[in-house]
Amino acid sequence: MEGLRNTVRHELVARQIDEQIAARFPADRRLRILDVGLAHGTQALRLARAGHEVTALESDPATVAAVRKVLAAGPAEVRERVRLLEGDGRDTGAHFTPGAFDLVLCHGVLMYVPEPDPLLAGLARVLAPGGLLSLLVRNADALALRPGLAGDWDRALAAFDSPYGTDCTGAPVRADRREALAATLAGIGAPLRAWYGVRVFTDPPACPRRADLDRLLAAEDRAGRTDPYRAVAALLHLCGVRGG
Repeated sequence: MEGLRNTVRHELVARQIDEQIAARFPADRRLRILDVGLAHGTQALRLARAGHEVTALESDPATVAAVRKVLAAGPAEVRERVRLLEGDGRDTGAHFTPGAFDLVLCHGVLMYVPEPDPLLAGLARVLAPGGLLSLLVRNADALALRPGLAGDWDRALAAFDSPYGTDCTGAPVRADRREALAATLAGIGAPLRAWYGVRVFTDPPACPRRADLDRLLAAEDRAGRTDPYRAVAALLHLCGVRGG
């Protein structure tokens, strides 16, 4: 189930990023991309394979080493387009000049940051005018839905009162509300211009089959763009634009 959830997440986010890139940049433009919080490198490597120049900033040395291994096994031209740096996403000012990137990805990171505003301000600072900031966050407005559907009433009731919980490893995580993030993005000069829901139907108690992946993705893609469904997705993908 976890593997299927990740497949759905990465495929939907890839489609949404490509849609935003196509809407804002010439088709033949090679973008300067920063990925803060590399994880498995799924989006960073995909975008490098598409011809873009990608810099990744990741605080976990083991994660950096794992992605280096993947790069080493791939084509040299992709390897040359990727730069991997060890460092905290809150320290972008120490690594990069203002306006250094056309696209900044920050996916699955804010949930581990108690106070996200300084991090977001730093990300906006390194965006070029017209640059795109892509955030993937846990949806605080839907935290009670899945435990409620599963009949876990204690967790459902607790979710109404607190944005905090745990991830699949038991680590503490925090969820964000779209309205609050939209206000923050406006305040740092990268106002929200598009948003999507990610994983409306895939999370427990649903038990989709991998054999149904194409139809599942079609349903998830549609729901992630359609009100009121996208508002209750497990994750939110928010896209801000530097300078509006």
